[in-house]
Amino acid sequence: MLSPIVAPAELITGQRMNVAEFLSRWEDLPELKNAELIDGVVYVPSPVSLDHGSLDTQIHWWLAQYAYSTPGCQCGNNSTWLMLDSAPQPDSYLRILPAYGGQSRDEGKYSAGGPELVVEICLTSTEVDFGPKLVLYQRAGVREYITLELFKKRIVWRVLQNDVYLAQSAPPDGVLRSHVFPGLWLDVAGFWENNGAKMLGALNAGLSTADHQRFVEALRARLLA
Repeated sequence: MLSPIVAPAELITGQRMNVAEFLSRWEDLPELKNAELIDGVVYVPSPVSLDHGSLDTQIHWWLAQYAYSTPGCQCGNNSTWLMLDSAPQPDSYLRILPAYGGQSRDEGKYSAGGPELVVEICLTSTEVDFGPKLVLYQRAGVREYITLELFKKRIVWRVLQNDVYLAQSAPPDGVLRSHVFPGLWLDVAGFWENNGAKMLGALNAGLSTADHQRFVEALRARLLA
């Protein structure tokens, strides 16, 4: 008796499927580390370059320093999110934990909803990051969306206002500041120079502000409520 031929599971850029099928196929592909489903379309990125990996480490270190100093905040990188009918894998994110009043939640081994802040490194994925992903993050209520463009040496920090992203203007002192996470300050020149001391100096200045202290107190109050 002949048995039907079962095609092996695969994920290929351009395929269309729902979240359940996407996650099921990914479970059958343990060697695949990066893949995303954006509005029903699969995106499998190119291998991560040295430049991409370096920027990813810098930005995650910066977010981690903030999270360590701000109870109730959590950062991560390259984690799959269940977001509307999609499953993006942001390069980095920062969120307020659910117990502290954050807008996202946990569903099994995944986070769901939209984190408060997402960072994407735009190298080979610029069209996706500025197109389908931007639209998805906006619809999902991600309150701040940062893109890092390596070739142009440009950082665009978007803030969600009335369901639309507006980009911050470059400040005179060269330090970008979060509207959602008080004290999360980024020295732009220090970032592109890979100058950890400069980045840490700006961040520590932000963490020393009264706004950050009030934010910490408000987070603690939410946990006790």
